[in-house]
Amino acid sequence: MAIGQTLLGLLEAGPRHGYELKRAYDERFGHDRPLHYGQVYATLARLLRNGLVTESGVEPGGGPERKSYAITDAGITDVEQWLSTPEKPEAYLQNTLYTKVVLALMSGRDAATVLDTQRAAHLKVMRELTRRKAEGDLADTLICDHALFHLEADLRWLELTAARLDELAGQVKG
Repeated sequence: MAIGQTLLGLLEAGPRHGYELKRAYDERFGHDRPLHYGQVYATLARLLRNGLVTESGVEPGGGPERKSYAITDAGITDVEQWLSTPEKPEAYLQNTLYTKVVLALMSGRDAATVLDTQRAAHLKVMRELTRRKAEGDLADTLICDHALFHLEADLRWLELTAARLDELAGQVKG
């Protein structure tokens, strides 16, 4: 995820302190990977240096002063460009699992076991995501659905590959 553009997008609602940005990010996007404070402040420093945010105030606190940041017009333009640019679809043509299957076949190991082990791992994660969906809000449901659809595609590939193992073994060893 583009942390900088995400923080800029959060700043469009109004100026915020680094702590508030981290909290907003973690609530919306960081369930599985919350931001570290150092990452927030390093990103804000870069955005400030690039003219995408400005300091909008400083408040004294119990600890260090709390700087508030606001998005600039250039920052708004950056967010607009980022939102309108499609993400690169990943083709996964260099897949580690495929490599493992081929190497297992080349070495005389049981490639079906490699596929079965991976299938079990996928199913375990899918059960966890399905449970999380049932307990979560709409945002969590959508994130889990995205992951589940990718895992389902992987499972289809696992099944297809298992059905073609003999043919693949002949090509790999031949």
